[in-house]
Amino acid sequence: MKQRSTWVEKIRPYLGDKAFYHQVVAIALPISLQSLITIGVNMMDTIMLGSLGETALSASSLANQFINIFHICCMGMGMGASVLTARFWGMQDKPSLRKAITIMLRLCFIIGSVFTLATIITPEGLMRVYTEEGHIIQAGAGYFRWSIPCYLLLGFSLTCTIVLRSVGQVRLPLICSIAAFFINIFFNYMFIFGKFGAPAMGVEGAALGTLISRVFEFCFICGYFLFFDKKIGYRVKHLFMKCKDMLGDYLRISIPVLVSDALLAFGNSAVAMVMGRIGASFVSANAITMVTQQLSTVFIQGTSNASSIITGHTLGEGDTGKAQRQGVTFLGLGTVIGILAGGLIMAISGPVISAYNINSETQAIARQLMLAVGVIVIFQSMNSILTKGVLRGGGDTKFLMLADILFLWVASIPLGYLAGLVWHLPAFWVYTFLKIDQFIKAVWCVFRLGSKKWIKKI
Repeated sequence: MKQRSTWVEKIRPYLGDKAFYHQVVAIALPISLQSLITIGVNMMDTIMLGSLGETALSASSLANQFINIFHICCMGMGMGASVLTARFWGMQDKPSLRKAITIMLRLCFIIGSVFTLATIITPEGLMRVYTEEGHIIQAGAGYFRWSIPCYLLLGFSLTCTIVLRSVGQVRLPLICSIAAFFINIFFNYMFIFGKFGAPAMGVEGAALGTLISRVFEFCFICGYFLFFDKKIGYRVKHLFMKCKDMLGDYLRISIPVLVSDALLAFGNSAVAMVMGRIGASFVSANAITMVTQQLSTVFIQGTSNASSIITGHTLGEGDTGKAQRQGVTFLGLGTVIGILAGGLIMAISGPVISAYNINSETQAIARQLMLAVGVIVIFQSMNSILTKGVLRGGGDTKFLMLADILFLWVASIPLGYLAGLVWHLPAFWVYTFLKIDQFIKAVWCVFRLGSKKWIKKI
């Protein structure tokens, strides 16, 4: 009995307390709901376009692979800046916080402009990167043309949203996402199918509906952030402030996050290239699988964001011991959430696949991919809460950059290519090899957490 009591006392500090879990839920729940709404939009897009056939579904899916590269770059810029803004918020150093935001927004403008120009100059060329099927290329190019203004709109609204979250403002972005959800669904329905007197635009209608919702998000989030927010107090004039003294810290902490997420985005795009060359059935099955995976992992994303913010605030207060204990608690949460997410995927896979107008070959592939995702998501949850949360919040961005680059490009892409295009393995094993980095990173990052070397000074 005494031994059991001693064991309980040893692990008690790593179990967390009521205040800790209240803080996690207060941050993670609104972020998770926001992610759920975004996924709901994607799911409705997929169902609407799926009713038009596999060409429309594949074209929008592959076009969005390139757009998602920019989306992930924005996440990198925003999350990199949030490492600094959360830490500065914990220190209550608002001048430094505003300088970090200014550098982030300038960088967002530069990268967004590059993606915009690429889409203007060669929409067909971008589609050829992912597929060689002419009808899909033409449909995707039409989608791209309506998406040209979306890059900068998305970039500014997303990065400002992440900064607001880093100081605990999570409700406003949620309200924005709820409104954008209904706007997107309404205009997608109108323009995809030609309802309420609008022309039936098919794939291009989906892009136009998304553009309208992006305009709304930009006006709502950036308008509030630049003109009404009093917590940070960032205004248009701060866009022109001198930030030279902050540039070194920003580059040291944030650029590895940006590089990591950008190379991760290109790596995921390379994965999409492999899938695109396997065939349209595999691409369509993956599009269905991705929506289901995202739906079942929304709380993983919310908890990852919460762990980064809480870690940054704790370290900003100077309590490294508490941050280490919280990190172990978050790892345990990640494992539990991953198991629950895997179970949910297994439970809903059948009804979800049946909801789509796809042929029997695509259905069979989708079932295999669902099974693979149900296993992978457990390890994805563990490493996501560490790599995108605790370790990133601790400033360990260079290590994480190495982990993302090494395992994706050295393991996942080569093995996935061989499995799908050389060995012609079943879809389950192709997808497992394409995502093998999730297994490796989960183990590697657990050892990193235990070493305590992830806590960096800023």
